[in-house]
Amino acid sequence: MKKEEVPQDGDNLHEGTFKQIFYAVDNAGSYVQVSSVGWEPENVALGQAWEEVNKKVEEARRRVLAGEVSPIAYYMEKHLMEIPLLASYVGKFQWQVKRHLKPAVFNKLSDLMLQRYATAFKVSIAELKHIK
Repeated sequence: MKKEEVPQDGDNLHEGTFKQIFYAVDNAGSYVQVSSVGWEPENVALGQAWEEVNKKVEEARRRVLAGEVSPIAYYMEKHLMEIPLLASYVGKFQWQVKRHLKPAVFNKLSDLMLQRYATAFKVSIAELKHIK
């Protein structure tokens, strides 16, 4: 791709806050770095992906409010985390994190354990316990 052909579709999901680096050929035939604010196919794909993520977050929120799962499930979806990653953040085995997804078990967690989860999700304990 030539330097002048690098896409600059300003209608992107980053709202102009992020730029990507592409390598393109300049007039001398050398590869150079060219920044781009995005291009339409990428923006469409990212938009669809984020719609799916938001649906999963909302479904997790609904399940928490219905008492089916603990708030940990909501924050895992919101932060795009899987059990292995969260377990490593809070210093627990995966099976323990799975147990903490049960509301009855979550309600008995110590303040120390709640603080570990709150730190992992970058929220307060109060926010962790009470989903809006």
